[in-house]
Amino acid sequence: MKMYSEADVDATCLDDRQVTILGYGSQGRAHALNLKDSGFNVVMGLRRDGASWAQAEADGLTVMEPAEAVKDAAIVAFLTPDMVQKRLYGAVVDNIAEGAALLFAHGFAVHFKQIEPRRDLDTVLIAPKGPGGLVRRQYEEGHGVPCLVAVHQDASGDALKLALAYAAGIGGARAGVIETTFAEETETDLFGEQAVLCGGATELIVAGFETLVEAGYQPEVAYYEVMHELKLIVDLLHEGGLRKMHKFISDTAAYGDMVSGPRVVDGNSRKQMQAVLRDIQDGTFARNWIAENEAGMPEFKRMMKADLEHPIEKVGAELRSRMDWLEE
Repeated sequence: MKMYSEADVDATCLDDRQVTILGYGSQGRAHALNLKDSGFNVVMGLRRDGASWAQAEADGLTVMEPAEAVKDAAIVAFLTPDMVQKRLYGAVVDNIAEGAALLFAHGFAVHFKQIEPRRDLDTVLIAPKGPGGLVRRQYEEGHGVPCLVAVHQDASGDALKLALAYAAGIGGARAGVIETTFAEETETDLFGEQAVLCGGATELIVAGFETLVEAGYQPEVAYYEVMHELKLIVDLLHEGGLRKMHKFISDTAAYGDMVSGPRVVDGNSRKQMQAVLRDIQDGTFARNWIAENEAGMPEFKRMMKADLEHPIEKVGAELRSRMDWLEE
């Protein structure tokens, strides 16, 4: 493993050079404000009729239409949703100066060849390991969110140097920047989301809720046991791994963990995880997701509707309405 810190960064390589950020969502806003506060020359590329134009201006940033914003940029950061990036790149690429750098926070569009960068352009990845709100908050508190860095195309010979300067500008070098590849970042990120963090975790929660309710237990009690208390365990894992979790849960819970966990996540679960990973690696997931977008996302909308109409959502909304402290 190669990890870079602030001592490895030469931020002067971006002195007086423009960094253009396309997109002002969670990551876009955090990157832009952190870079601005770090003294970088930041320009936003946004649609004039978009909702984020006024917000970016109110935040004190220079805002232009995307095709204009990229003209003088040393780095053009694509921080829009994955499925927007191909079209956006096509709309601005002719205005990007020769020898500039393209930067991504997720490798999907490049790895799955939605974007094939012009040969004269450095193409790099800086992927913070946390949502935009955390990237901003950690920076303001003097800390940073760890990042991954990768170089897909090093046309200038300084692609890594530029990427590390950008990572330092958003606070990532304070926590450490680990070197990876576009393929590794994309495939592990998709797998983590699908098999564990989002897909795996939510299916486990819903299945646990349904198991208890179908056995005759109150939905409200089931909600507390399988959804509400999950945060307590996740916080322990985040702060100190398995060791801290075992330190702070009861011996009864720990024994139940070790004897029953492998019964739920068993050999078949692992086989299904391997199948999920194969679909990511061979491009099946990407092809399906791209086709779903091109078709107007009918299946996505159907599945989302079913998710949000599940009884656990109704019960949860009612219980959370009594917990004013959750909004703080």
